[in-house]
Amino acid sequence: MALKPYVLTEKNFFLYQEVTYPPEERGLQFGDGVYEVARIYQGKYFLLQEHIDRLYRSAEAIRLAVPFEKEELIDKLEQLREMNDVNEDAIVYLQVTRGSFPRTHAFPVENRPNLYAYIREMPRKLREIENGVRAILTRDVRWEYCYIKSLNLLPNVLAKQEATERGAFEAIFHRDGKITEGSSSNIFLVKGGKVYTHPATERILNGITRTKVKQFCDSLHIPFVEEAFSIEDIAKADEMFLTSTTSSIIPIIQVEEQLIAGGKPGEVTRKLQAAYEEAAGLAVKNENA
Repeated sequence: MALKPYVLTEKNFFLYQEVTYPPEERGLQFGDGVYEVARIYQGKYFLLQEHIDRLYRSAEAIRLAVPFEKEELIDKLEQLREMNDVNEDAIVYLQVTRGSFPRTHAFPVENRPNLYAYIREMPRKLREIENGVRAILTRDVRWEYCYIKSLNLLPNVLAKQEATERGAFEAIFHRDGKITEGSSSNIFLVKGGKVYTHPATERILNGITRTKVKQFCDSLHIPFVEEAFSIEDIAKADEMFLTSTTSSIIPIIQVEEQLIAGGKPGEVTRKLQAAYEEAAGLAVKNENA
């Protein structure tokens, strides 16, 4: 997963090794910032406008000024892609913080945010897309404003590490017996031909791919129910799947020791995967899947 050499900052474009920030940086010391990760497929951004819109919503929620207007930022990200000659599958990581100032909890008087964006190659998770993945359950101990895509991800990191150590792909959060989302994904359950997922409240991040799945369901006449389901509902599920920018749509075939639909991806999941592939101009399978 190679990093591309050029990086965008609030000041200009630089080579990766030239980008430095002082230790007293508020994103580094307080997690005082927001971020986005957008997909690039075969050298083209996918759903970039939606990611930029969410970045500005997150920034507004924490009273943070983004140093560029939306369209200017999109133009600069396109320049970044061109400068790095990106023709493969990749991601762009974009972060905005409240800046570099002497450490104190209150906001600095001066408005001088830091911004940087870089591109990294990222092949698609074809085996997982085709075969499905295992997940574990873990208690949701995060703060109440998960709708903000902030830099405060320690609970997510710990949950993902637990999943990794237990040989699973994802950790599924639950709060008061109800499933909220994954450590880095939104979670869906299919029952009786209907797709269920936690409503887009402040307790979850309303994923960009989650929003596309809702649109796909509408176009395919699949009922989309924004209603939290319980841990107990998992045993009765016909199908489960997760969504994220880096994973697209991946079937969940096992949660803890519970197999979902005999451990095979389901029909509704396959239909939604096909809709995603069409929207992104891709194919699900290849000879390596």
